[in-house]
Amino acid sequence: MTLSHPNRQKIDGWTRAARLALLLLLSVIPIIGIAVGGVRAAEETTAGAVYVVPVQQTVQSGLASFLDRALTDAEKAKASLVVLDIDTPGGRLDSAEAIGKRIREAGVPTVAFISGKAASAGAYLSLNAGDIAMAPGTTIGAAMIVDSNGNPVDHPKLVSFWREEMASAAELNGRDPNIAIGMVDPNPVVEMKAIGETKEKGHIISLSAEKALKVGYADKIAKTTKEVIAWKGLSDRAVIEFNPSFAERVSEFVTSPGIATLLLIIGIAGIAIEFLVPGFGVPGIIGLVSFALYFFGQSIAGFAGIEALVVFLIGIGLLILEVFMPSFGILGILGIVALIFGITMGAYDTGNALQSLGIAALVAAVIVGIVVYIFRKRGIWNRFILSEQLTTDKGFVPQQSRDKWIGQEGMTTSMLRPSGMAEFGGERLDVITSGEFVEKGKRVRVLSADGTRILVKEIE
Repeated sequence: MTLSHPNRQKIDGWTRAARLALLLLLSVIPIIGIAVGGVRAAEETTAGAVYVVPVQQTVQSGLASFLDRALTDAEKAKASLVVLDIDTPGGRLDSAEAIGKRIREAGVPTVAFISGKAASAGAYLSLNAGDIAMAPGTTIGAAMIVDSNGNPVDHPKLVSFWREEMASAAELNGRDPNIAIGMVDPNPVVEMKAIGETKEKGHIISLSAEKALKVGYADKIAKTTKEVIAWKGLSDRAVIEFNPSFAERVSEFVTSPGIATLLLIIGIAGIAIEFLVPGFGVPGIIGLVSFALYFFGQSIAGFAGIEALVVFLIGIGLLILEVFMPSFGILGILGIVALIFGITMGAYDTGNALQSLGIAALVAAVIVGIVVYIFRKRGIWNRFILSEQLTTDKGFVPQQSRDKWIGQEGMTTSMLRPSGMAEFGGERLDVITSGEFVEKGKRVRVLSADGTRILVKEIE
């Protein structure tokens, strides 16, 4: 049985919908598996070991979850010491506050070894450790609050809060709180008699390793973590290099601003191409995998929760419904809004996420436009155009022209009342008169042939 054109289009549409839903499911399942199994199990260690934990990335939720995992593992193993190898430009204040609290409440001794720079939030983390060691040529300080573009934030309440946080962290181990305040606030004048310097108004404090040692903001100058361990008298202990898991490394990579924007571009372009130029499958898979990587990275980093992914998936579902169950744009608009909410909910900063999403949408629109133009004959709009051709090779017999009968004469083979049969050159045809009746066996002439209607008149 052959399906009619509308039915076949309807079945093809639902087949595409099912395929897109399957692609979505296949793309999400591996990511969920990675997210669940990405954080590897803690290594088995011997009691009394020394843990060396790198703090060499932006201070954000991903670092908070990694350090919590490292400190928890060290506590369970009853480690003798945790050395935090710090080299960071800073990051989020809320993440820094959470990490600092975790460090000072750790159930094992901690040492902050500044191997690069401990700027901004990095300085705060260092001050929360039990001791501070610094490598030659490194710095600590410059903790003034800035926005995402590096511009100073002059918000009195926020500045006051961060001043107190830094001062409290400094006082934990008897360090001068005024120096910590001078690292945050450019307004106060701070005297540092140990190095014979005074911080003037309008400047912030950043200390080299040598100066930090003199003012009590470092307890030891050491070139390597090995020297730090020796300084603490633990050279005979096993050393555990506690590095981020593969999932955490992937998360750090995909959450970087440039890569996150690139994933959004590929995701938007891939999904749009799959909708507008159906039949490929590959763009849809690539788009969904890109979005899945985006949410995976944000999830491991601690930015995105399951609710962000759920909202995003709802948006994809609404767009699929809009394509195959038109709602005058309502479902499409709701789907786009859900996608935007899902992406921004799972981002480090909503403003930056919207900016990246805007850039991604513009670039993706150009890519989609080029692909749609190249494959315009396969576009989704073609399903609204009847493309069946009634050709002979498909079994359709075209209607032959009857103009050749005009003017020919023949004989009626039945009475015309006013229609009947007549024979012309040995071929019987259905004919009709203008209204008059014609007896059987009379001669007639064809006056006109309009489609299937052959008009005849009796010859007197």
